[in-house]
Amino acid sequence: MDSWTAIGHSCAIAPTPCRLPIPPVDARCGVPVDRGGVIALQDLANRMGLRTNPQIFFWSAGLMLFFLALLLIFPGPIGTVFAAGREWITTNLGWFFVLGVTVWLAFLAWAALSRYGNLRLGGDNDRPEYSNLSWFSMLFAGGIGTVLMFWGVAEPISHFSEPPFDGVAPYSAQAAEDAMSFALYHLSLHTWAIFTLPGLAFGFFIYRYNLPLRVSSVFYPLLGDRIHGPIGKTIDVAAVLGTMFGLAVSLGLGTSQISAGISALTGMADSTALRVGVVLLVAVIATFSVAAGLDKGIKRLSNLNIGIAVGLMLFVLFAGGQTVFLLRSLVESVGLYASSIIPLSFWNDSLAAYTDPGGWGWQASWTVFYWAWTVTWAPFMGVFLARISRGRTVRQFVGGVLLAPAAFTVVWFVIFGWSAMASDGIDGQGGPISTAVADSGASLAMFAFFEQLPLATLISGIAVIVVVLFLVTSADSASLVVDMLCSGTGEMSPLRQRLFWALSLGGLAAALLLLGGDEAISALEEVITVIGLPIFIMVCGMLAALRVGFRREGPLTTVVVSGRRPEQPAEAGAPPRGAGNGTAAPDNTAVTTAGRDVPGRPEQDVGAKRDKAPPAD
Repeated sequence: MDSWTAIGHSCAIAPTPCRLPIPPVDARCGVPVDRGGVIALQDLANRMGLRTNPQIFFWSAGLMLFFLALLLIFPGPIGTVFAAGREWITTNLGWFFVLGVTVWLAFLAWAALSRYGNLRLGGDNDRPEYSNLSWFSMLFAGGIGTVLMFWGVAEPISHFSEPPFDGVAPYSAQAAEDAMSFALYHLSLHTWAIFTLPGLAFGFFIYRYNLPLRVSSVFYPLLGDRIHGPIGKTIDVAAVLGTMFGLAVSLGLGTSQISAGISALTGMADSTALRVGVVLLVAVIATFSVAAGLDKGIKRLSNLNIGIAVGLMLFVLFAGGQTVFLLRSLVESVGLYASSIIPLSFWNDSLAAYTDPGGWGWQASWTVFYWAWTVTWAPFMGVFLARISRGRTVRQFVGGVLLAPAAFTVVWFVIFGWSAMASDGIDGQGGPISTAVADSGASLAMFAFFEQLPLATLISGIAVIVVVLFLVTSADSASLVVDMLCSGTGEMSPLRQRLFWALSLGGLAAALLLLGGDEAISALEEVITVIGLPIFIMVCGMLAALRVGFRREGPLTTVVVSGRRPEQPAEAGAPPRGAGNGTAAPDNTAVTTAGRDVPGRPEQDVGAKRDKAPPAD
């Protein structure tokens, strides 16, 4: 069985883990049998050769196109509405975002260190299908590779030249330390907690209990069979839209960095036409990768890209003439991050109304925007991480997805951020990198930094390639995951279906750049903050669902008729589940006789049957 078929294997649904009945479902895609409103959409999908949930697919596609049309036709009024919404959210609910992500991080630490850390994302006998190296490369390249390339120099330099804390002089040593502390806070553990929590929830409920591969499945402990009705469909459509628009913002940022690099290398004008050309190039490459599938496409691109990125980082470390300083800074920055993470995790700049003439604005523009934007990636990254992590334990998943990329992020920011600040002059008056960021924006920061290194043209060209590949892997991963969210299964869907989402993502970003220019992208950034709020609340619900799911897990129990001593009974109320091979278990007991299995249970060796006790009535 290949890795795609192993995901859901006909999308069978196990007996309810929360003691609530599951309605009849369409065996092809997990759609509840509805002989009324679904028939017309299903017929349309059949005529188009699609194999998906027609309600989720057509509603998501239609709303995406409708929303895009509004942005392009009425960019001013729509931007004004969403700008006001963003202002209200960041001002009145900024504390909610700051506190929420910190609570998620604490919950993940508890889950990994508790007895629930031994539970597997899948059946008890499932094992990981990817090596640790390939797994790490895929989760990193499919995650925030473009963000690190964009902000690796830009964020430290921005805080270095404009310190967030009052009373700190720009370009001072204290400003440099604060800049590094904020960069690590924004893009290390907290950012990956936003990805890890949904990934853990998806892997736990979808693979351990064989529910459909959709965001709504995570809420089964809270919603029961309503996940198959309008509430569940609304959740899934919101997840698809959030993923598409979140990736559109990322493509806009990545495209602006690529076009800035091309402009610096060739002297071409950094124009809208150039950015549209870059987006179309990324979309074309992504479609080829999507056609190849996850194992051949994303895996190969991820391994290649992470290798080039590490090589680029090592070049900066050893060729920049500051190797000893950077190694010292690496050790010191770990302690700096450890000492600042708790204060920054709760810092809300509550006195800004009294100390800052602009009021509460800095954290709204940085921390809250980061969390609102990043959480729109949560459905995409959560399903993607769960997809590549089946068979790992909760402890392995949290430790790998949370700690490994966070550690890489620390090393990346130390090497690029401290090198850039040192080149600009610590305790000085600023330099060419700060000037480039102030004059041309964050997209030029990386290339302005490379101008201070040997082989600047070659390194800048390699950096452009790295950003392109990161964008391709992100677009590739997102297209495949969005298709999974619509179909509810991990089985390979028709090629036209996967290509639709890849081309839609590229077309969305290209249309905004071509027809709306910078105004459309700015409007989309405002929209992302507003869209991020309901998705943020959704992820908080995932935490509650996971807590319920964990509590219902009890010790494994075995009833044996072959002379072996039975184990202790399971905790009352523990949910039944399938054997983890993609098929649902039809009853709640596992009885093994000498060489004979109870009908309906997957075959295993004699005496090896294990399952949960039936739930209490």
